Amino acid sequence: MGAYALPGTEQFLLRREEGGQPYRIMVAAPTQKPPSQGYPVLYALDANALFGTLVEALRVQSRRPEKTGVLPAVVVGIGYPHDCPFDESRFCDFTMPTPREVLESLPVRIPGQPWPETGGADAFRSFIESRLKPRIERDYPIDRSRQAVLGHSLGGLFVLQTLLTQPHSFQSYIAGSPSVHWNKRLIEEQAAGLEACLPRFGGALKLLITVGELEKDHPSGMNANARALYERLSSLAGKGLHTEFVEFAGEGHVSVLPGLASRALRFALGE
Repeated sequence: MGAYALPGTEQFLLRREEGGQPYRIMVAAPTQKPPSQGYPVLYALDANALFGTLVEALRVQSRRPEKTGVLPAVVVGIGYPHDCPFDESRFCDFTMPTPREVLESLPVRIPGQPWPETGGADAFRSFIESRLKPRIERDYPIDRSRQAVLGHSLGGLFVLQTLLTQPHSFQSYIAGSPSVHWNKRLIEEQAAGLEACLPRFGGALKLLITVGELEKDHPSGMNANARALYERLSSLAGKGLHTEFVEFAGEGHVSVLPGLASRALRFALGE
C-alpha cells in the first residue's frame, strides 16, 4: 500500500506575489452536497501543525450535525512548503511591526539567538484577501457570509489584530493562546478602535479566545492577558461582537491544540 492521505484533500503552492514566498495551501472539501449559498469556510494558520487534526475532527463530527452541532465546511490550511510543524516565517507573517524595546522585553525564546524578522502581518493579511480567498472561491462553492479564521499563539495574535483592524474580513475569529504580550499596548489601542467602528460596521461577529490551564505559569502572562482581553471585548456584545473564553483544564501551550481544534469547529460551524 502507498502512503496514507487525508480523504477529500488537495494541496498546492500559492505565492504572495510573482517571485515571492510560496505558501503550502491545504484544502479539505466536504463530501456532502453544498447548500444553495455554498459551504462555510475555515481558514487555519500554521497548517503544517493543525490541518490534519482539524480535517479529521470535522470529517467525523459533520456526519451528524444534528448531534454534534458541526456543519460540513471547507477547511483551508495556510502552511509552508516543508513537513516541519512550524516555520520561522510565522514570526514575520503573524506580527505587526514591533519596536526593538518590545522585542527586548519579551521572554527569551532561545538564549543567545536573536528574534527572526517580524512585522509582516499586513502583507500576509493582504495575501489572504487578494490571492488566497479568490482562489478558494473560484474552486469551491463558498458562503462568504460564513467565513472563519483560526490561529494559535502568534497565529492567535494575528487573528486578534485582524478582528481589531479589519473586522469585515471574517465573521468568526478563533484566537488560541494568543500572544497578546507581543505588543500588548498596540492590542489595547486597537481594541478601543474596534469599539468605535463596530456600530458603523453593522455586522454580527464572533470571537473565541482559548488558553490551556497550564499556560498560566508562562512568564508572558498568557492566561491573564487572554482573560483580560476577553473581559474587555465581551462588553461589546450590544454592539455586535459575541465573545467567548475557554480555559482547557490540564493542557499546556502545545497539548491544547486538539481541544482547540474541536472547540473551534463547534464555534465557527455550529448551526
